Amino acid sequence: MATRHQARMAVVGLLYAYDLGNTNIAHFSDEILEEGKIRNKQKDFSQALFQGTIENLEMLDEEIQQHLKDWDYTDIGKVEKAILRLGAYEILVAKTDRAIIINEAVELAKELADEKSPKFINGVLDAIGK
Repeated sequence: MATRHQARMAVVGLLYAYDLGNTNIAHFSDEILEEGKIRNKQKDFSQALFQGTIENLEMLDEEIQQHLKDWDYTDIGKVEKAILRLGAYEILVAKTDRAIIINEAVELAKELADEKSPKFINGVLDAIGK
């Protein structure tokens, strides 16, 4: 069975594809999650995170932009954006414990992004959570 971390990693992939312009990715999310062996409760969890993030995308992007220091939102990498959007959604909308979400986001950044991303993501999500 997949862990919540693996489920979140799959959601980052879905959000990344969505940001690249594949707005129909939601129609294929079942197959993508199944391919990643994300099933049952974790599949429901993943789909809820993805749908919730997409439904709140405008508000999340505004919130992220408000907490950027010395960064232009358009200069942020798409993987980092996906991680930030998911983290912001879980903190602001799903009301998941901030420390857990920041830790998860930092771990995702370590696995999926460049070496400077974890610190950047940590700072932005920490500011959003306050």
